[in-house]
Amino acid sequence: MIRKSFKMYLNEGMSEEYEKRHNLLWPEMKDMISRHGGHNYSIFLDEETNVLYGYIEIEDEEKWAESADTLINRKWWDYMADIMKTNPDNSPVSIGLKPVFHLD
Repeated sequence: MIRKSFKMYLNEGMSEEYEKRHNLLWPEMKDMISRHGGHNYSIFLDEETNVLYGYIEIEDEEKWAESADTLINRKWWDYMADIMKTNPDNSPVSIGLKPVFHLD
């Protein structure tokens, strides 16, 4: 498994809405994540800064990268765009984090 971590940016006052939408994650999104090799996916919020920290384990970088171009993923990005900092295509602004320590 490949461990990936990243940060994203939540708009002020949107933490409850963000959590609500993820608690109701569409079955099609769950399926897409699994079909593209994503496992053990978690997102954490720093409430002081509104920075979201994501962690996911993936099977293959290329397979995972293909998930961005799925119809359901694009639909999810559009759905979330009003509560997050996004790029022009509505993908969330996401910055990869450098791994510096891991303990099994």
